[in-house]
Amino acid sequence: MDTTTAALTRDEIARFHQQGYLGPYTACTPEDMAAVRLRIDAEVLTSTGPNPASPLHSRHLDHRPVHDLVTLPGVLGRVRGLLGDDIVLWSTFLFNKEPGTPEVPWHQDIDEWPLDPPVNLSIWMAIDEVTAENSCVQIIPGSHRELLHHVPSRPGMVFSKEIEPGLVDTSGAIDMELAPGEFFLFSEQLMHHSNKNDSNRRRLGLSARYTTPSVNIRDQDSAPCFPGHACVLVSGSDTQGLNRMTEPPA
Repeated sequence: MDTTTAALTRDEIARFHQQGYLGPYTACTPEDMAAVRLRIDAEVLTSTGPNPASPLHSRHLDHRPVHDLVTLPGVLGRVRGLLGDDIVLWSTFLFNKEPGTPEVPWHQDIDEWPLDPPVNLSIWMAIDEVTAENSCVQIIPGSHRELLHHVPSRPGMVFSKEIEPGLVDTSGAIDMELAPGEFFLFSEQLMHHSNKNDSNRRRLGLSARYTTPSVNIRDQDSAPCFPGHACVLVSGSDTQGLNRMTEPPA
């Protein structure tokens, strides 16, 4: 695995605030990810994990390789550049988009997140090779500056809500194509989306959500969490005691 500690430059921090995202960056090599992928396929995708109702949710709580991916030095070094030294990992999700999986509509994550105040930084990491062909994430740079109205999704979408279609201008959208082990960082308000996977290749990615100990996760027993859900301190210290915490898996 890549053990190089990464830090953001002043220019990168300014660009994040202007554009709402940064990357791609390399967390680990494709060769290292290939070994982790074998374990995820064999041990994670075949089991229920801590949340039987959503088996791909928060597998960093029970599977050490998933935890280790989202806490690699190349990841946490950059997260620190935007959140500071004290960092809480409060959610992860494996997006397993098999061939034929429908479209994820344009949305902003913060619309349904129980964070008070709404401070969050997300990453999206490629487990498989991720291209436009097999439905990479698309983003609209700069779209994080305004929270847009969300409505029930049109039929055939993966998510139940989407940004009101008339409000979405996709003229500036870009494809976030990633090699295995690459990731990008993005704001909780950045507009993003992915097309239906019309290829014959799976697209497996891992998202992780970070916040600070001063943020209250209002209800850790309901969506997007689940009964018994807990956070993991991945950097610094927690002097606030606002949220249910747990240790990383062995």
